[in-house]
Amino acid sequence: MVLMMQSDRQASPLQRGGLQLIYGGCLRLASGQWQFLKMEPEKQKTSRKPRADSIKNRERLLEAATAIFSAGGPQASLEAVARQAGVGIGTLYRHFPTREALFEAVYRHEVELLAELAERLVRDKEPVDALRTWLHATIRLVATKKGMIEALQLAAHGSSELKAYTYQRMVAAVAQLMTHGAEAGTLRADIPADELLNTLFGILYAQGPANWQPAVMRMVDVFVDGLRVR
Repeated sequence: MVLMMQSDRQASPLQRGGLQLIYGGCLRLASGQWQFLKMEPEKQKTSRKPRADSIKNRERLLEAATAIFSAGGPQASLEAVARQAGVGIGTLYRHFPTREALFEAVYRHEVELLAELAERLVRDKEPVDALRTWLHATIRLVATKKGMIEALQLAAHGSSELKAYTYQRMVAAVAQLMTHGAEAGTLRADIPADELLNTLFGILYAQGPANWQPAVMRMVDVFVDGLRVR
C-alpha cells in the first residue's frame, strides 16, 4: 500500500464521513494519511448498430438507383430514385449526401454482386463452366445497363481509391475462378487473373454496333476454350 502525506490546503476534498476523496485518485484516511486509489476507467460507449429499417431503406435505394440510372443515365432524377425505393428524398440524402456518393455506393454494390457470383459458381459449377458463366454475366451487365455503366465510370474515375478497390475485387473474383480450374486440372495455371480481366475489358471497350453482345459472347467463348487444359 502506497501512502502519502498532504496538507489540507493542497486538497479539494469531497467529504465522505471520516474519509475525504480527492480528485486525482487519492483517499485521506481518518488518521490523516493518504492512499492512492486505482480509478476504474470509464467504459466506452458502444456504437449503435444500424436499425433494420435503415438497412432495408439503403438496399432499396441501391436497387432503385441501379434501375433509374440504367434507364436514364447518370443525370437521372434523384427524386425518381427515392420514389421507386418508396422513401422520401430526405431519407435518400441521409444515406447518400451527394449524387457522387450514390454513384460510388452503386458501383461498389455492382462489383460486390459479381464477386459473390464468383463464390457461388466455384461452389456449384464445373470450373470451365463457372468461368464462362461469370464472364457472360459481366458482359450482360454492360449490355443491359448502358446508362448505369456511364454512372459507374463517373464514380470510378472520381475516386482513385474506389477504382483500385473495385479492380482488385474483380481480379480476386477471377483468380478464385481460375484457381478452381487449375486445382481441378481443367484450366491453365499460367494465366494471371489481371491479364484475363484486362482482356475482357478490352473486348468490351471494343464493342461496335448496337448488336455487339452476341459477337462479344462468341469471342469470350473462344477465349475460354483457349484456357482449357488439353
